[in-house]
Amino acid sequence: MSAETGTPIRSLTVLPAQREDIELHTADGLTLVGELALPVDTAGNPLMPTATLVTLHPLPTHGGYMDSHVIRKASWRLPALAGMAVLRFNTRGTTSPRGTSQGSFDEGRSERFDVAAALEFAKFHDLPHIWLVGWSFGTELALMYGRDPEVEGAVLLSPPLRRATDDDLAAWAELGRPLVALVPEHDDFLRPPDAAPYFAAVPNAEMIAVAGARHLWVGEAQVRRVLDEIVAHVLPGHGPLPTVWDGPSTQAPRSADATGEDA
Repeated sequence: MSAETGTPIRSLTVLPAQREDIELHTADGLTLVGELALPVDTAGNPLMPTATLVTLHPLPTHGGYMDSHVIRKASWRLPALAGMAVLRFNTRGTTSPRGTSQGSFDEGRSERFDVAAALEFAKFHDLPHIWLVGWSFGTELALMYGRDPEVEGAVLLSPPLRRATDDDLAAWAELGRPLVALVPEHDDFLRPPDAAPYFAAVPNAEMIAVAGARHLWVGEAQVRRVLDEIVAHVLPGHGPLPTVWDGPSTQAPRSADATGEDA
């Protein structure tokens, strides 16, 4: 791999990883569908991850699912570029090409069991250095239900702070784990000037206002910014990520580039 020579990494580039369809089992009796992507060596053998991202997708009633583009591209790139494991899944009642998770959307209430099931899977499989990465609705789930002893921190993409309360932020402050909020300049729901007071009240939080960005992080430049920030905070000293790849890769079909909307 080289930062100067190689094939450019584009929107639909899929880099090598071991990708396994998984099922998560919730405490209230549901089966959720997902995927675990693990780093591999040049022979295709799994490697111990440098860290683990448990991802939480945008609002399923507005097009969010485990294939929402930033989450999907994290799974396509970060195992190869940063050695990370990426776990993504459909919350209850959510459908993607991987399948449909049992149950029905519950406005973020029963989804606490979904978050717990994903973290339990990561811990049972000895995945190291677990971080949550939530996007919009997924940030609410991270804030409300992600304060697990094994979770080392959380990255929040476009947090709307609609369901999560001041008490949830206060609990993260008490926990003392890193909380990184990427807030788009032109977000549809919560923009940096309004978000700043909430995160300023959390000593362990860092709010990053991203100039020019919108809620859906559309465009390769915005995706790269998000992935660079994730790696920089989860693996301090690493990054920015290379934009080219020297080894084998594949291209996903163009139909796989749906963004998944949110509210």
